[in-house]
Amino acid sequence: MANSAFEQNIIAMVWDCDKTLISSYMQEPLFRHFNVDGAKFWQEVNALKSHYAAQGISVNSDTSYLNHILTYVKAGLFKGLSNKMLRSFGKELAFYPGLPDFFGEIKKLIEEDPKYKAFDIRLEHYVVSTGFAETIRGSAIAPFVDGIFGCEFIEEVLQPGFLDAKDAAGNVPNANEVSANEISQIACALDNTSKTRYIFEINKGSNKYPETIDVNSSIAREVRRVPFQNMVYIADGPSDVPAFSILNNNGGSTFAVYPKGDVKGMRQVDALRRDGRVQMYGEADYSEATTSWLWLTEKARAIADKIVEIKQAAIKNSAGAPPTHLQ
Repeated sequence: MANSAFEQNIIAMVWDCDKTLISSYMQEPLFRHFNVDGAKFWQEVNALKSHYAAQGISVNSDTSYLNHILTYVKAGLFKGLSNKMLRSFGKELAFYPGLPDFFGEIKKLIEEDPKYKAFDIRLEHYVVSTGFAETIRGSAIAPFVDGIFGCEFIEEVLQPGFLDAKDAAGNVPNANEVSANEISQIACALDNTSKTRYIFEINKGSNKYPETIDVNSSIAREVRRVPFQNMVYIADGPSDVPAFSILNNNGGSTFAVYPKGDVKGMRQVDALRRDGRVQMYGEADYSEATTSWLWLTEKARAIADKIVEIKQAAIKNSAGAPPTHLQ
């Protein structure tokens, strides 16, 4: 076995956001603030692909909404929309029952158990979303999360020649004052397929050590920071199939949620289970003793137990047999 810089004692729970942690979509506070018809906005977004296709232009339907938001900014419908404002909208996100408390509770269940504490087994939470990273950072869930991956915007855009435009102190000035404090470019765009990149970042440890480990670095599975078998992915539907597949094909765990009492939602996640896309599902209620609470806590314990088993076996194998008297 290769030498490893990591103890592989981390359990990672990776969460989708919209319809998984919250009951609606995180863009709703944005629409309310600017008095914009959200339904009309999404109708326009859904029509973008066909309209641009008529011009011979291929559009990514999952992330085209980000460009349409910038179009609304330029048109003055989202005038003054900034990263600070996007973060403030996080305060308006309404989480499903049991959240955000569940995040802290399940960490304690693992990290305060003497059996697991002996091997320093810890649990981390990550949110990977096609929504706004800043809005999640401003929400009630943020203090409980170890990493947030989502779409991001740039406000002040560096202009051509900016490398030669340093001031006397060596600082690069913001050359586009017009866009100051208003988003003007996409910095990072996530779609349902690119979410898998961040699963690999968590797996390899490049999210914790970006200057040392690249997500595309070749790293043996047995020395990665969070093995796939120590990961649980939780989401709400078919759009997360690429992420579900990565975990299912590599010994990880997958769980789908649906809104309480929503028969259509239940049928959708049950179809995912029948097709082998997810291992289990439950109502989007993370209160104690619910199906979701029970399954996720038991899964975390099962992963922790396996880590203990591996650690104990390694200790046993590292010790030679004690000396005995010759017969």
